[in-house]
Amino acid sequence: MRVLWLCNIMLPAIAEKLHLESSVKEGWLTGLLSQVVAQGENSGVQLGIAFPANENLKEYHDVFVWNRVAVSCYGFYENTDTPEIYQPHLESRFEDIVRDFKPDVVHVFGTEYPHTLAMAKAVKEPKHLLIGIQGVVSLCADAYFAKLPKSVVYRRTLRDILRKDSLQQQKDKFVKRGKNELRALRITGNVTGRTAFDKEYCEKVNPDAIYHPMNETMRPCFYEGEWSYDACKKHQIFFSQADYPLKGFHFLLEALPAILEKYPDAKVVVAGNNIVRGNGIMDLIKISSYGKYLKYLLRKNKLRGKIQFLGRLSAEEMKKTYLESHICLCASSLENSPNSLAEAMLLGVPVVAGEVGGIPSMVDNRKDGILFEGENPKALAEAVIRLWDSEDNGFAGSLTKRISLAGAARAKKAHDPQTNFNRLLEIYREIAER
Repeated sequence: MRVLWLCNIMLPAIAEKLHLESSVKEGWLTGLLSQVVAQGENSGVQLGIAFPANENLKEYHDVFVWNRVAVSCYGFYENTDTPEIYQPHLESRFEDIVRDFKPDVVHVFGTEYPHTLAMAKAVKEPKHLLIGIQGVVSLCADAYFAKLPKSVVYRRTLRDILRKDSLQQQKDKFVKRGKNELRALRITGNVTGRTAFDKEYCEKVNPDAIYHPMNETMRPCFYEGEWSYDACKKHQIFFSQADYPLKGFHFLLEALPAILEKYPDAKVVVAGNNIVRGNGIMDLIKISSYGKYLKYLLRKNKLRGKIQFLGRLSAEEMKKTYLESHICLCASSLENSPNSLAEAMLLGVPVVAGEVGGIPSMVDNRKDGILFEGENPKALAEAVIRLWDSEDNGFAGSLTKRISLAGAARAKKAHDPQTNFNRLLEIYREIAER
C-alpha cells in the first residue's frame, strides 16, 4: 500500500538528513513517522513524504532509509510569508509527485495552507484523498479578535504599519486561509478528525465525505515522565503561546489580579516570543497593537515580575516546563484539540481550559481537568482558585490529584501510539480498497 503524506513542515528527521535547522512544530507528525519506522516492513506501508522547502529544493527528490524503511521524499516551494494566498504553481508540482510516487492514498495533514487545496486539485480521484483536520480555521477566523476592545482592534502601531500586519490584517489573512480550507474540504472524499466539534463542522461543509475518527500521537518524549505535586513550583501557570489574540492571553492577564489576591505567589510562564517586549526605544517601535494592549494590562493590573516569556522551546524544554508547573492553562477563544493540553495531560499535569470548540471532547469537567466558560476572565480565575483551594487539606484528597491521575489515564488511552497507528492503517486500507 503506497501512501503519500503532504506535510506543512519539513519533518525534523528529514531536516537532519539535509543538515538543515528543524522545526519544533507539529510534533505529533514526528511521532507518527516514528511509528511507521518502528513497524518496518510489517506496516505494509510504502511511504512518501512531500514537504515545504526553500526554493533551492523545490524539485527535490530522494529516498531516505530509517530502520530499513525506505521513504521517498519530495520538496516543494511554498511562499510561507503569504500562506493565505493560493499558489497555483503547486498544482503542477503535486501532479508530478503523484505521477512519480503513484500513491493509493494521499494523506494531507492540515487544512488551511495553499498546498492543501493544490493537492486536493491535483488528486484526480477524491476517494483516494484524506485530509486531516487540525484546527478549524474558518471558524477560528470569526473568533480571532477574542473580545478585544475596538480601540485595540483598529489601532495600528508603527510596527503594524511597516509590516502590514495590523490585527485587522491578521484576521483578514485567517479569513482567506479559512476559505482555502473550505474549498479543499469540499473536494476531498475523506476526512480524519478527533472531536465532536470538527465532526459537526466537516459534515456541514461536505456531507458526502467520509469522516474517520482518529486520535493523534504526540512527540515521543511526552510519553515518559510524570508530574509530581511535591516537585512542581507551586502556583506556577504554564501558558503555551501568547502571540496572537485567539490564544486568549489577555483573558489570563485580566484574571490574574483575582488569582493573586488569593495566591500572591502565583506566576505565569509563557512559551514563545515576548510579544510585550521591553521598555527601550526599539522595543516601543517594534511592538504590535496586541503587544501594546498586553503591556497596558500588565501595568494596569500591577503584574510586573509575574510573567516570564521563555522563548522558543524544544520538545524536551517544553516537557521540563510542564513538569515544573502547577497547572497548564488554555484560555483560547476557540480551539479544536490543542496539543498543549494533550501533552500536559500525558504527563499528568493538571489542566484548566476554556469550554470552547473541541476541548470538551478532550476534557470532562472536574473529572480529568477543569473547564470554565470561554472568554470569561472571572470564570477563569474562579476555576484556578477552585483547583488550588482543593489542596487546603493536603494533596492526597484534592481535586488536583484526581484530575492529574484521571487526565493522564485518559490521555494515555487517547494518544496511545500503537492504537492510533493501527487505526490509521485501517483507514488507509479502507481508502485504498475503495
